[in-house]
Amino acid sequence: MALVTRDPTLYGEIASALQERRIPCVSLLPGQRIPDRVVAVITTPHEAPGVAHPRIFSVPEDGDRPALWAAIGEALAPPSSDREIVVGFDPGPRPGYAVLAGNAVVGEGILDSPEASVRFSDHLRHRFPSRPIRYRVGSGDPVPRNRIVNGLLEGRRLVELVDEQGTTPRGHRRPRDMLAARRIAATAGRSVREPLATSVTDGEIANVQRLSRIGSGGRVTIPRSMAHRVLRGELTLSEAVARMTPSGLPSPGAEPAVHHERL
Repeated sequence: MALVTRDPTLYGEIASALQERRIPCVSLLPGQRIPDRVVAVITTPHEAPGVAHPRIFSVPEDGDRPALWAAIGEALAPPSSDREIVVGFDPGPRPGYAVLAGNAVVGEGILDSPEASVRFSDHLRHRFPSRPIRYRVGSGDPVPRNRIVNGLLEGRRLVELVDEQGTTPRGHRRPRDMLAARRIAATAGRSVREPLATSVTDGEIANVQRLSRIGSGGRVTIPRSMAHRVLRGELTLSEAVARMTPSGLPSPGAEPAVHHERL
C-alpha cells in the first residue's frame, strides 16, 4: 500500500490503522513516484485526481471506515474467481459483521446499531460498485435481526436469513460476535424478499424495562410504550430513561448513567 497525502490528520489516522493491521505501507507526498510493487493508494478526495495509479482509495473526512477497510482488505487478498462479496451479520444491539471475498475475510468488526448495517451496505456499494453483494443475517435476536433485514430490503439488497445454530462460539462478546458473523457469512441461508414482522414479545419489553431500572439505579422503570420505541430503534435506552422520573414527568436533572446504545 501507499499513503499519499499532505493532510496530517488523515496521515495520522490511516498510518496508525495500517500499523495496527500490520499492512506494509510506503508514505509519499503527491507528485512523488509510486513504486511498482504498490497494490493500491490511499489518499484524500481532493488529492486523488493528481495520483497516477490504477487503484485508488479516496478517504472522506468522516464515515465509511468499515467499508473502506473491507475494500483495502479485498485489494490485498489472494485473487479469487468468485466476484461476489458476502457480508454476514450477527444481530444484536451492536451487530457483529464480517465481509468475505471468496474464502478470504477482508473486513470484520462491530457496528453501533442495527440501523448502522444499512449505512454500511450503502458504503459497501460505493466501494464495490461492480461486484454483486449478498447479505446473510443470523436468525437469532429477533428484534435487531428484523431491523437489519428490513433495512437492507428497503435498500433493495440481496438478503438471506441464516440458521444460527452452531454459528455462535463461546467467548467474550465482541470477538464472539465477529466470529459468529464469519460463520454466518460462510453459511447459505433462506432468501428473504418480504419485510419481517417487527412485533415484540412481552418478555423483550420486560427486559428493556428491567434494564431501565438497572441503568437508572432503581429510580426509573420506563413504560411499555416507551420500551416498544426502544426495541424499534426509535430511542436509545438512555434517551428513554432521561425522559422519565419516578413521577413519570420529564427529568429536570442530568441524564442517567446508562449505555448509549440502541437495542
